Parts: sequence; C-alpha cells; structure tokens
Amino acid sequence: MSQKNGIQQRVLGLCRERQITAVQLAHLASISQSTLHRILSGDNPNPEIKTIKKLCDALDITLGEFFSTPEFDSLEQEIR
Repeated sequence: MSQKNGIQQRVLGLCRERQITAVQLAHLASISQSTLHRILSGDNPNPEIKTIKKLCDALDITLGEFFSTPEFDSLEQEIR
C-alpha cells in the first residue's frame, strides 16, 4: 500500500464521497475527534475493530463493505 495505510485511505475516501469532514464523522460515530485524528494521521494505524464498526455505522455501511476494496483485497498477498 501507499504511505497512508488502508484504513486511513478508506476513511478519507468515504468522507470525500459523503462530503463530510473528519469532525463531522467523529461526531456521527460518537468517537472523540482525537481518536479519529490519530487514525487519519497515522499515529494509530491499527484501530480497534469496535472503533471501525462505529465509523461504519456512522457511514451506514457494513464492516464487509468497509474492507471490500482492492487495497484490502491485495493486503493478504503483501503479508505473505
């Protein structure tokens, strides 16, 4: 993957698609702005699944939809 990790890229892309800011997403997901900032800045590249689930709920998508992207699909091959 590029310098940004897959979770960062996915959250930023979903925010762009929905035309919302990270602050708005944090509010919708009921997580702190600092938690989301750490994810988006790369300080927390591996957030807990419950945090990702809250983001998905706020974005009205499933965890499966969140992780169903070419970037995540190719991740398994990179790990080998």
